[in-house]
Amino acid sequence: MSDPLPPTEFGALRAHLLEHSVKRGDFVLKSGRRSSWFIDSKQTVCRPEAMLLVANGVLSVTPDEVTAIGGLTMGADPVAFVTAGVAACQGRLLKAFSVRKEAKDHGGGGRIAGALDPGDRVVVTEDTVTRGTSLLEAAHAVIDAGAVPILLVAVVDRGGMVGEMAADEGIPFRALLTAPDLGFEYEGA
Repeated sequence: MSDPLPPTEFGALRAHLLEHSVKRGDFVLKSGRRSSWFIDSKQTVCRPEAMLLVANGVLSVTPDEVTAIGGLTMGADPVAFVTAGVAACQGRLLKAFSVRKEAKDHGGGGRIAGALDPGDRVVVTEDTVTRGTSLLEAAHAVIDAGAVPILLVAVVDRGGMVGEMAADEGIPFRALLTAPDLGFEYEGA
């Protein structure tokens, strides 16, 4: 594995998330629960000044044996694609892919779109997780495609419960930042 994200880059990513992605108010989460804060990490992941921070953060926790990166569309797409692009600029070739929410019944079919081959060793990623169901759904699709999920990575873990669920599946989990890093309590459910 590479070195962890340096404190200055961690601080810059945290500041960017707080400025562009974190919203305060009254929100209904995917689970149906209410929260006083919401995070739209794509507001950070998709802005050019933060893309390198995100990609370098993901690469800092990505084991050397990994050959592909992706996850459930839409949350994983910008994280996976920018990370694969930055990795290529650094001489590290990572294939990128998306996991469709439903299998396509025409063309090549299936749930995987992009470059994923049987035997690939994969980082499954997501922008923000609360319960981790999207990460685990994508990991199962990766397994069904004949590849091996090596690590689950989220830019932000707002729920604090993914690590335990991932461990039950035998897959390590890492988050670049957590809800407490952003000044909030975990909101797992």
